[in-house]
Parts: sequence; C-alpha cells; structure tokens
Amino acid sequence: MKKIALLLVLTIVFNTVSAQSKKKQILLLGTFHFENPGLDVAKVNTFNVMSDKSQKELENITNKINKFGPNKIFIEWNYQKQDNLDKFYNKNTDSLLHKDADEIVQLALRSAKKLGHKKLYGIDYNNADFPYDSLVKGMKEANQFDLIRKNEETMKYYQADHNKKITKYSLTELLLDTNTKASIEGNIGWYLQTAIKGGKKDNFVGAFLVSEWYRRNLYMYALIQKLSESQDDKIMVLLGAGHTAMIREFVEHNPEFEIVELATVLK
Repeated sequence: MKKIALLLVLTIVFNTVSAQSKKKQILLLGTFHFENPGLDVAKVNTFNVMSDKSQKELENITNKINKFGPNKIFIEWNYQKQDNLDKFYNKNTDSLLHKDADEIVQLALRSAKKLGHKKLYGIDYNNADFPYDSLVKGMKEANQFDLIRKNEETMKYYQADHNKKITKYSLTELLLDTNTKASIEGNIGWYLQTAIKGGKKDNFVGAFLVSEWYRRNLYMYALIQKLSESQDDKIMVLLGAGHTAMIREFVEHNPEFEIVELATVLK
C-alpha cells in the first residue's frame, strides 16, 4: 500500500509541475525532399522549388517562421557531422539559395539567417537499418501474396498521389498538405499495418524494419531534447515527413512540449 501511495504522490507531483511549467513550442515541419535524391522506397517526381513563384513563396514561408521566432532549428543532417554542417552554414548564403534546391538550404538555412542564428543543429542518426529488400523477400518466402499486393498498391498510390499534386499545388499548398492529419497518419500506417506483418512466423524481418525506423527517430527525438536548453521556448524541426510523423507521436506524450501546427504559423 505504501508503494502505491508513493507512486500516486509522485504522479500527482509530476503532473502538477508539468502543468505549471511553461511548455516549449515545437514547430514540426514535415517535408518532401526538394532535390529528390531517389533514396526513398516510393519514387516520385521532383517539384521545382527554384522557380520564381516558389522562391517568392519560400520568402513568405520563412518570413512567417521568422515571426514565429524559434530559438533553434533542427534538421536532417548526421549529428556526428556537426562540424561539416557548421562549415556549410557559413558559406555564402546568397550563392547557396540560388544554386542549392535542398530543403535544408531553402527552408532551414534561409529561416536561420533571417533569425540571426549562428548555426543549425543536425540530429539525424544514420546507423539504423532499413532492410526493405529483405522485407519483400520475406513476404515472398511466406507466400504473403495479399500483403505483397497491398504493399505494391500503397507505393503506387503514394507515387501517383504525390505526382498529381505537384502538377496542381503550389509549394505552400504542398507543404500544408504534407502536414495534414491524413498525411501524418499515412506515413505511420505503412509501418504498423503492412511492413510489420512481413515474413514467416519465425521471421521478424518486418518487425525488425519497423523497430529500426522507430529507433532512428527515437534517437533523433533524444537529440532534440538534449540540445534544447531551458531558454529555448520555441524550436523548429525540419525533417522528411516520415520522420516528423514519428516525432509528433513521441512529443504528444511529453508534457514539456506543445506542438504548433504549420498551418497556424503560415496563416
């Protein structure tokens, strides 16, 4: 009984302290890869972010981010190569903005420079495995033909949907769409509804792939917390949409953070 009572007291104290503490606002900006290196499983067409129209939109978007005022910006860059990121950040900004279409340059660096930040913070963890070929092989060996068909249909739908949208949507509309509830749930759904089932009864290749994806994102989330200081009341996290979908799930269980939606920042 004493242990139960102590647990209840600690729970009440924790909840009280959390309620009284000012929450850190976190802008989770999930994006597609502007330069589209073709490394993702789903192959999609490239959107031209270097057009005059898109560049004007990027100016507007980053002006709104500037108004939001994050103290730090975290990006999809290997955390072990922060020195390289620091050198990259100190290159000629105008030259980078006119030549490099990567979202790190066009969104993160552009925003950070406007905010007067001295650096960007790399939080990517690249030592996790993603055995997609083994997953497909495991499905075939297990004669999971319905699962194979579902997987192929999911990939085809995502590719067709994205390719259709980039012919109709502006850059701002694409980014807002990428951060809707439906898109976020879709990014997580494939892992927990399709991939995890892959393999025979004694072959957990699907569960292993999902666990590695969670591990990579958990490590990134750990770095966000480790690098956020007490004075950082607002932060921004710019990652591929699949990553921010996972980070969102973790943040929702942390009473120290309050998620700020991109749509709110851009309104």
